[in-house]
Amino acid sequence: MKKRALISVFYKDGVLDLAQYLVGKGWEILSTGGTKKHLADAGLPVTDVSSVTGFPECLDGRVKTLHPKVHAGILAIRENPEHMKTMKDLGVEAIDLVCVNLYPFFEKVQAGLTFDETVEFIDIGGPTMLRSAAKNHADVLVLTEAVDYAEVMAELDNAGQDTSKVPMDLKRRLAGKVFNLTSAYDAAVAHFMLGEASKPVSEKSPMWPKYYTVPYTLQQSLRYGENSHQSAALYLAADTKGAFGGMKQLQGKELSYNNMRDLDVAWKAACAYETFIAKLPADYPKDAAKLLAKGSKAGTSGGSPVICVALKHNTPCGAALGKTALEAYKRTYLVDPVSIYGGIIGCNVAIDKETAEEMVKIFLEVVVAPDFTAEALEVFTKKKNVRLIKADIKPNAIIESMSVDGGVLVQSRDNQLFSEWKVVTEKEPTAEQAAEMAFGMTMALFVKSNAIVVVKDKVAVGLAGGQVNRIWPTEQSLARAKLLTDEGIPCLDGSVSKDAAEVMASDAFFPFSDCVDMAAKYGIKAIVQPGGSMNDQLSIDAANKHGIAMVFTGTRHFKH
Repeated sequence: MKKRALISVFYKDGVLDLAQYLVGKGWEILSTGGTKKHLADAGLPVTDVSSVTGFPECLDGRVKTLHPKVHAGILAIRENPEHMKTMKDLGVEAIDLVCVNLYPFFEKVQAGLTFDETVEFIDIGGPTMLRSAAKNHADVLVLTEAVDYAEVMAELDNAGQDTSKVPMDLKRRLAGKVFNLTSAYDAAVAHFMLGEASKPVSEKSPMWPKYYTVPYTLQQSLRYGENSHQSAALYLAADTKGAFGGMKQLQGKELSYNNMRDLDVAWKAACAYETFIAKLPADYPKDAAKLLAKGSKAGTSGGSPVICVALKHNTPCGAALGKTALEAYKRTYLVDPVSIYGGIIGCNVAIDKETAEEMVKIFLEVVVAPDFTAEALEVFTKKKNVRLIKADIKPNAIIESMSVDGGVLVQSRDNQLFSEWKVVTEKEPTAEQAAEMAFGMTMALFVKSNAIVVVKDKVAVGLAGGQVNRIWPTEQSLARAKLLTDEGIPCLDGSVSKDAAEVMASDAFFPFSDCVDMAAKYGIKAIVQPGGSMNDQLSIDAANKHGIAMVFTGTRHFKH
């Protein structure tokens, strides 16, 4: 009996070679619409599916292959006598190969179309045929990607065109690809219809859908994971484009798993400050807000504050603002010249020649920025291994997830700096101190808990975290800050100051007064923290005793 293949593809790369091969081996080709025309225009004999079903294509192409003569031909088990008798009685001929790829819903859902326009790109017949063929993969070869065409043709030659003799390993792999594709495709449709987890499309949609489906597509396999004995890969969202989808590597070695983890945080930290100061609570001091706005205008990025962040092991080891990228980087470098070695740098403005010349003085793993000037790229050729990442898209994810054994934890992103501004002490912070608090808390958000950040003139002069109590990072950050200020900090106004840092930020509340007492010993004059402890009054009393202004923000920033 003559073998039959049903071919209906949106992406037509390689399909002509496959069809020519099959026709040359005596197969009959069934097809529809654009694929049929593509093959026929190449001079290949093609049978229209409508002549098989006896039913015309209808409803603007919505119904083409949804017919028993198609699906019975695919689903019939060849070794089942009852199935074969039924086929004969109904006049159904077997279909031995199905080659289908789907309407480009992943792309179209990002194209800014209307709801109704997007709906028309939800493929129905394609997934149905694929699933039928995949279920009956013992008898039917199923293809979804051009990358598999050559292997299938080779195995058909080895099997003498007898599909029953094609290795089961290949058949099962191809079937698995089908369900891998259709599950991601359906997840993208579900996102479109229901909204993303934590951000439903309507008030009646569930905040968290019953099934957590995420359409990710393989971007690249990595050399190894966090350690050399672990395997790893990068997947990107198929139905939306986040920051990683807009990154382009301009130079350097292949990014590792650890590089990518650090790159993610570095870019988020570099972009966060501008976002946060644009949406401070209404009760945030207006004179401080004016200082923040003035600082923005001093930048070189069209009104944005210039910020540089250095990371090591997924936590900041330096951060500072500057009037230029060079100034921001040099002030960041001063925070911890030891730890920045082999680190990752994030900057929210383009890297110019002068900044590049400063950066190549040390070993850096990665530099991420919106752009690099041609002159800067030339400078970086002196350090060919440093990975330069051009980032076109700011972080925009609204949820984040973490795997647990047998499941996944999902939460909305920590994207609110302060929910309120409540001065709880007798003394109020000055406008300058309040502005420092906004910068300090932004950096605290990216430091592993328990996080303490000490700030002077928009430099995170003390960064400490990852400790199991709060007094240790408090002492460490204050001590580090003192070492820097004693040597002198280059300020934004051009002066060099040896005055002690005045502002300290904490990602969570103080359970006791010890942190406030420690801060007082180092000359801290203003503290910002979320509040919320049963012992808040102890810290308030200590602050009043030492003449320290303290602000509660109502927003905790744990990071584990």
